[in-house]
Amino acid sequence: MSKTAAAASSAGAMTPGQVLPDDGLAGTLVGRVWMVGPVPGPAVVALRPDGVFDLSAHYPTMSTLLDAAQPAEAVRAAAGQRLCSVDELLANSLAGDRSEALPWLLAPCDLQVVKAAGVTFAASLIERVIEEQARGDASRAQGLREQVTGLIGASLADIRPGSPQAMALKALLQQQGLWSQYLEVGIGPDAEVFTKAPVLASVGCGEPIGIRSDSAWNNPEPEVVLAVNGRGDIVGATLGNDVNLRDIEGRSALLLGKAKDNNASCAIGPFIRLFDAGFSLDDVRRETVHLRVTGEDGFELRGINTMASISRDPADLVAQTLVAHQYPDGFMLFLGTLFAPIEDRDQPGGGFTHKLGDVVTIHSAWLGGLHNRVTHSETAPPWRFGLRAFIGNLAARGLLNGLAL
Repeated sequence: MSKTAAAASSAGAMTPGQVLPDDGLAGTLVGRVWMVGPVPGPAVVALRPDGVFDLSAHYPTMSTLLDAAQPAEAVRAAAGQRLCSVDELLANSLAGDRSEALPWLLAPCDLQVVKAAGVTFAASLIERVIEEQARGDASRAQGLREQVTGLIGASLADIRPGSPQAMALKALLQQQGLWSQYLEVGIGPDAEVFTKAPVLASVGCGEPIGIRSDSAWNNPEPEVVLAVNGRGDIVGATLGNDVNLRDIEGRSALLLGKAKDNNASCAIGPFIRLFDAGFSLDDVRRETVHLRVTGEDGFELRGINTMASISRDPADLVAQTLVAHQYPDGFMLFLGTLFAPIEDRDQPGGGFTHKLGDVVTIHSAWLGGLHNRVTHSETAPPWRFGLRAFIGNLAARGLLNGLAL
C-alpha cells in the first residue's frame, strides 16, 4: 500500500463503512465514475447491493438523469450494465493507489453549475466579521472575537434574516460602527450566493483537495450540497467541502473568487442521494454533518455542522438562486456551514490552518462520507477534462443522442 493510501486508511477512508450512508445501499444512490474500456470516460452509475451499474445508455450525463420526471424511479427502471462491486469501486477510488482495470469515483455532478451560499449560520457569520476586521491576519482573530461576541452575543442564532428584528439589530450595529458586509448577507433580506467552481472542475471522494500555496490561514467547510435540476426542483443531496482561504477573503470580500475558486478547491461526493419514499428535504433539514481533520503532525480537529441551526431554509436559498437566472442544466448548491475552527494548532492565538497531508473526512448519516487529502492547488492534478473534452468523449462513445432525453 502506498504512503497516501496508508494514511487515508488510517483515517478510515475509502471503505464501505466510511463512505456509504448509515443505512448502506438502502437509498437511491447515484454517482459518476471514470469508466475503463475501449474509450475510457465518465459514466453515470447507480450503486446497488449487487454492484455498480452504468446508466450511460439511458442517461449519458447526471444532468440528464436529474431532469427525469421522477429521478429515483428512473434509476430503478434503468437496469444498466454492471461494472464492479461497490467494495471494488470504493477500494479503487483513492488517488495514488488505483488500478486502471477498475472504475473510480468522480464528483457526482457534471453539467451543473456549482453554486454556494455563504454566511447562512450565526457562528460562521461571526467568524466572517472577524476575518474582515482582522484584514486576514490570524494573529488578531482572538482579540477581535472577544470584542465582536461581546457586542453581538449569541442572539443571532434566533434572528430570521430580513425580519423586523433583524433590521432593528442592523440599525443598532450601524450606530456602534460594527456593521459589515457579512452581517448584511447574514441577517439582511438577500442571501449571499456565489459561483464556487466551473462546470466539471469539482473533485470527488478520494481525490486531493487544494489550498493555494500563498495562503497561511485556511480551513475546510463541511456542507450539505443540494442537487437541483433544470426545472429548479430539488431532487437530492450530497456532501461538499467548500475550502475557505480566510486570509485572502479577509483582506477584502472582493477577493472572494481568489479565495474560493482554485484548482481542486471544491470537493463534492461521494454520490448524490436522490429523494424517494425514504429520504426527503426534511431529512436534509435535520441532518448533522461531522468533520474530522487528521494531520501528519498528529493534530486532530473535529467539528459539527447541524442543519437545524441554519438561518435560511434550504428551499429559500434555492429560490433566491433562481430569482434572476436560469440554470437549464441544473445546479449544485452548497448550503453553508456552522463550522468555523478556532482551535490553536501551532501556537497560542494562532488558530487553525491546514497543513499539507491533512486528511479531511466529512460524514453524515444520510449522505455517507467524503474523504480528501490536502495539497496545494498548484501541485494538485490539473483540471484538463472540460466541456469540449466531455462532449468529444460522449461522441466517441456514441452517447450524444441521449442528451436529448
